[in-house]
Amino acid sequence: MFEMKQDYYLGVDAMDAEHKKLFEIAESAYQLLTDDFIADKFDYIVKIITELKEYTEVHFADEEAYMESISYKKLFSHKIEHHEFIEKLNQVDWDEVEKDQEKTILNLLEFLNQWLVNHILYTDKLYVSI
Repeated sequence: MFEMKQDYYLGVDAMDAEHKKLFEIAESAYQLLTDDFIADKFDYIVKIITELKEYTEVHFADEEAYMESISYKKLFSHKIEHHEFIEKLNQVDWDEVEKDQEKTILNLLEFLNQWLVNHILYTDKLYVSI
């Protein structure tokens, strides 16, 4: 379901590789959702969200460094979007995750689908079009 489609490639190899990894993390959440053999998915959800948070922090730092190196004029607003993404992950209510694991995964997938696609296509594409 989650894959790095041709439209998402920026032509900056390092960023494309990192975006591909983000899609792989999202795909692991989808695979968890559809795995009927795991009754209690809490620990897996924690692992996915933790990996996502840690990886996006690295990716955002790399991407911001790249934008700085090309003197990208909209760097500040881009950083704000990155910060908001991390804050969303920091605000996970683990009690709610425990109560409704399927809803948590569905919400995470919806968030990732919207954010990844829109951010890459409409925000990241701007820094490679200059």
